[in-house]
Amino acid sequence: MKKLLPLATAVAITAGIHLPAQAQGRDTINIVGSSTVYPFATVVAERFGKSSGMKTPKVESTGTGSGMKLFCAGMALDTPDFTNASRRMKKSEQEKCAENGVKEIVEMPIGYDGLTVAQGKGAAKMNLTREQIYLALAKQVPAKNGEEKLVDNTYKTWKDIDKSLPDVKIEVIGPPPSSGTRDSFVELTLEYGCKSYAWLEAIEKIDKDDYAKKCKSIREDGAYIEAGENDNLIVQKLGTNKNAFGVFGYSFLEENLDKVQAVTIEGVDPTPETVSSGEYKLSRPMFVYMKKGHVGSVPGMHEFAKEFMSDAAIGEDGYLVDKGLIPLHADELPKAKAAVANLTPMEALTK
Repeated sequence: MKKLLPLATAVAITAGIHLPAQAQGRDTINIVGSSTVYPFATVVAERFGKSSGMKTPKVESTGTGSGMKLFCAGMALDTPDFTNASRRMKKSEQEKCAENGVKEIVEMPIGYDGLTVAQGKGAAKMNLTREQIYLALAKQVPAKNGEEKLVDNTYKTWKDIDKSLPDVKIEVIGPPPSSGTRDSFVELTLEYGCKSYAWLEAIEKIDKDDYAKKCKSIREDGAYIEAGENDNLIVQKLGTNKNAFGVFGYSFLEENLDKVQAVTIEGVDPTPETVSSGEYKLSRPMFVYMKKGHVGSVPGMHEFAKEFMSDAAIGEDGYLVDKGLIPLHADELPKAKAAVANLTPMEALTK
């Protein structure tokens, strides 16, 4: 079967028009994905554009999940070259990529982020446990009488959950289902709290779909408010509602300390040190994924990737660290840099 040419190219050839190289392909790198990684990718893109003599890459904040769908849609040059992610790619996403011909993906771990639960500046500082957050936001929660069954969540205030907490309405503003931040939040709080009940944890081994429904569903009665893929909007809302809480990445906390403050999680505040060490329990890795098959077709992809993974960018004293990125551990960076330098595709994921 003959390969069909894009319409514009076919028309030009028929008319005897010579197309310049960039018209046959694309001369600007396209990046989509995580709103948390977006500010870091934007800084690298701007620096790359100024120093390389090539066009500044185009970076869009679509959310991790939506970014993966766009990235995995195929190998055509109208699909993204990179996607940012505030969690690791899922096995199902890697398989969808492969189904659509995206079989060689270079994984770029760039550093760590502390998933922050925040309040407006001046609010009474809270100290919450992951189980308390689970009880506040899960769609269904264990029955109060100790029976091994789930009931619809009727907790209205934090005091309803624990008498030591304030008599304040449960109101949490956070990202939508397309966001990697939401995925991480569900995994690190709701799923953790769910697994603290042995009878719920046991369901995962029997029926993964039923487990996901029971342990990963956020309530839909107004206690959790979706703010879209816009972390700045969450910060703004916390400034006008001192009783509300917001969920976003550590870098947004650091940039807005004049407006918001972090909720202490199990006695630990998020800092570069506590996030990197894992002492702060809501820490997570961040990634950028590169489509190896586009290298050579889109100018500058490999050079951009190497700039992103350079010591100057993500090293201990890198310019992204100044922007709130928490760097990889010393033994992680050389391996990550080598994978990018050699364009080594990631291995098959198991989950």
